[in-house]
Order: sequence, then structure tokens, then C-alpha cells
Amino acid sequence: MEWITSRTNPLAAHVRKLVISASYREEQGAFVCDGPKLLREALRYGVLRTVVSTPGTQLPDLPEGVRAVSVPPDLMRTLSPSKTPQGVLCVCAIPERTLPHTLDGRRYLVLDALQDPGNVGTILRTADAFGADGVFLLPGCAGLWHPKTVRATMGALFRVPAWACTAEDVSGLLRRSGLPLYGAALRADAADVREVPLSRFAAAIGSEGGGLSQAVLSMCDAVMEIPMREHCESLNAAVAAAVILWEAARAF
Repeated sequence: MEWITSRTNPLAAHVRKLVISASYREEQGAFVCDGPKLLREALRYGVLRTVVSTPGTQLPDLPEGVRAVSVPPDLMRTLSPSKTPQGVLCVCAIPERTLPHTLDGRRYLVLDALQDPGNVGTILRTADAFGADGVFLLPGCAGLWHPKTVRATMGALFRVPAWACTAEDVSGLLRRSGLPLYGAALRADAADVREVPLSRFAAAIGSEGGGLSQAVLSMCDAVMEIPMREHCESLNAAVAAAVILWEAARAF
């Protein structure tokens, strides 16, 4: 176990930069997980590079080749993406995920400009819970490897395939795979989600503020809505995704 106390140490600088910079995460092919739960998940999926902990924190057995570093609590506070560090964080390798040529699963989500990393992470966690086969993040979405996204997934990002891609990429992929795309939107022509055939589909979810873009709406085979009281304008994006996936899991 190495012992580091200086904020200017190269590892400390590396971790801080991974926390704040999306371009640096992409360049390094690495991201930061915070807390013992995500450490266990990263260990299970074999992506650990470095583990940083404070004295007294119990760690699982680490594989050979994983760097283990101990730091004082004051230094951990400068490294952790959380306001209240949990005593351990880890640097993990970003998994290689190439967009497939076709899809053979049953349920997918397409996220359109969801800028809140907590929402994106919660949607991945929900997709994992209800058996979705993948999530597509269109331009404008919060990064999959943003620390707040990672934390909100509660480990689901290791289990649910997710791809950052363009609307054109998704449109071609769904067409080749014979998957209809249903847009979640409050429109006069929207069908009740309970009446939409959800045995095999992709659902497009937009941001609470802007909803689905016209570009994504033009790709949709149909539009569906979640019935709610008239004075309610919309649902949180993660809640909408949960309702749609629950309805699909319940009905099929």
C-alpha cells in the first residue's frame, strides 16, 4: 500500500482531472468511481486500475496489478467527487463498446439531450432493474462516465450496454433491427402507453424542459404518452422511463 499526502502528487492530479474533465476521461480511457459499492462492482467486472482509500477503510482483496494507495482524509476530500467521501474511490478503465450492426434484444431507451447526469444515471439503473437491453445517449446528454452519472447508476453502467451516438446512427440501427421507435411526448396524436405494443421496441425520452427534439420526433414510428392529471405538464425523465419500462415488463 502506497502512502500519498501531497496534492501535487501525479496520481492526485490525475484523479482530479478525471473527475472534472470529460475530454481527459476520453483521452485516458478511464473514469472515477466513488464509494465501496461501486468498488465492488468494478472489481466484479474487472475494470479496476487504481484504488485510493483513507486509513482504516476495509478493502476487498484486490487483483494483482491494481495499484493501492492510501491518503489522509483531507486529501481524499480534494479528490472525491462527493461532498461527503466514503473513504474509498477507484480509477477504472472505460469498457470498449462498439455500436453493434443490429440489435437482438427487446427493450431499448434513446435519451435525447438529457443534460442532468443524475437523471441519466438513474435511467440506467432503472433499465437494469426492468431488463432493458441497452441505452443510447444522443448528443447533448450528460456523459456516461461523469462522476454523478456513475454514482446514480449504482453499478448498472457495468451491466447495461450504453452507447453515445448520433440520432442517425440510432435510426439506421433500429431500422436494420426491425425495432419500432416510440417517442414519449404529450401530443394530441399520442397513444396511451398502455395501448402501445411494447413486446419489442425502443422508447425515446427527452428532457423535462425541451422534450424530444424535432429531429428525434421525425424518426419515431409513433408517439405515446403516460396518462396523468390535466394540470401536470410532464414527468421527470427518469420517472417517465421507469413507467414505460414497467409497463413493458408487466405486459410482456
